[in-house]
Amino acid sequence: MLSEELLDKWLSYPESQHVPLCQHMLGFAMKSVTQMVMGSTFEDEQEVIRFQKNHGTVWSEIGKGFLDGSLDKSTTRKKQYEDALMQLESILKKIIKERKGRNFSEHIFIDSLVQGDLNDQQILEDSMIFSLASCIITAKLCTWAVCFLTTYEEVQKKLYEEIDQVFGKGPVTPENIEELRYCRQVLCETVRTATLTPVSARLQDIEGKIDKFIIPRETLVLYALGVVLQDPSTWPSPYKFDPERFDDESVMKTFSLLGFSGTQECPELRFAYMVTTVLLSVLVRRLHLLSVEGQVIETKYELVTSSKEEAWITVSKRY
Repeated sequence: MLSEELLDKWLSYPESQHVPLCQHMLGFAMKSVTQMVMGSTFEDEQEVIRFQKNHGTVWSEIGKGFLDGSLDKSTTRKKQYEDALMQLESILKKIIKERKGRNFSEHIFIDSLVQGDLNDQQILEDSMIFSLASCIITAKLCTWAVCFLTTYEEVQKKLYEEIDQVFGKGPVTPENIEELRYCRQVLCETVRTATLTPVSARLQDIEGKIDKFIIPRETLVLYALGVVLQDPSTWPSPYKFDPERFDDESVMKTFSLLGFSGTQECPELRFAYMVTTVLLSVLVRRLHLLSVEGQVIETKYELVTSSKEEAWITVSKRY
């Protein structure tokens, strides 16, 4: 299990060692997503590194070059982007071809697409979008969740108590993951407080109306989630990290309507919740997660919110 691999790595560190959290979480997310989407090919470290390099090139341009128009103004950047995208597509096409019409003991994300009523182009596009977005969303959710736990010791203590009650000394299992109610509250509050995705977009299914304005069907509607998630009329003390607020079912309903839980939840975020829950269960059970004194983490708002610079933590063993 990838979470156990990371735990073993952190357990080997002396307590004074600073851990580069963003770097480790990105590597962990890349391995988690590539193995889930594309299977055992990505158990090879070199394949993951190659994918991560191409992913970084493509994602940086999606987050910046397309939005500000700068990509088209630089032939060098555009060629690097197109080459990286072509390499990612080549990997996916190869795996799609290998999985079509065959049965494997290991079921991966691409198998679900291949078995559905989709043509090859749809399978390629869906697997590409999921791979690109899931890596970043998972990495940043893991990063911010650990950051908040290092800052709010009482939250980490309560999460540890829940994990200990649910799992004891036994293994972390998919069945028991569902029992981690407080952990889910921690992740929801992480998404809200960090404004993990400041903006979202959705096509209007039916004609809508806001005051006197008509929104025609098929209109692309942008949601300013970064504003809504910090609105004091909806979230009392909006800048306070307080997982207890999600103990209220009406609050969870509001969160669901915004697309962060329930039926409106995007598959990439659903995957990130699952992976981060497993990771926190493994790490918090064995380790105290500690902040580095004097560190100030500044936020960078893009398609997915990140820290401007590396976030450092230290760890100490519980047992």
